[in-house]
Amino acid sequence: MAEHALKEWAVTCEALLAGEQVLIVRKGGIGEKKFELPHPSFFLFPTYAHQRPELVKPEFRDRFAGSLDQREEPTELPFAGYAQIADSYAIDDMGALEAIDDLHILAPSYAEERLRWRPKQPLWAVVLRVWRVDPAPVLSVTEEHGGCVSWVELPDGFVRPEGSPALDDVAFENASRAVADALTMARTRS
Repeated sequence: MAEHALKEWAVTCEALLAGEQVLIVRKGGIGEKKFELPHPSFFLFPTYAHQRPELVKPEFRDRFAGSLDQREEPTELPFAGYAQIADSYAIDDMGALEAIDDLHILAPSYAEERLRWRPKQPLWAVVLRVWRVDPAPVLSVTEEHGGCVSWVELPDGFVRPEGSPALDDVAFENASRAVADALTMARTRS
């Protein structure tokens, strides 16, 4: 069975691998009708095309400046992260989005913009258990890997790697629980 990769901003991939967050906030790419989660585990495919410093909270801009400064997609792309979906939540109101604001690096205005884009579809808050992969397998990026889509099927040779967790079990459980608790509180307030 082929492995897949989820295209995500490079700055978000770095934050996940650094243990700064366990949460991604997604609605899919322009080339998709809606965002889906068909793969329970996958490589992280860092992308650079649409990320900009002002779309990330100020306190993270310096820390992840290397990723934020890069605009061109590389032709050789190391996949330093592997993820497994631990939980997912459909977000369809500002109260829920505000409740998880301190659990990811996106600027609140950008997260709100994502919520409002395609308003009939939910914004997904996805909790990921992430592993650092070393050595990182390298993808020779071709046209078939381009476009504004979320998922990419990887060529033969990409197999689920061994790796070290970005967060130990206790830290991950605490971070995962923080997401669930924030969203539970938001639902009880609405």
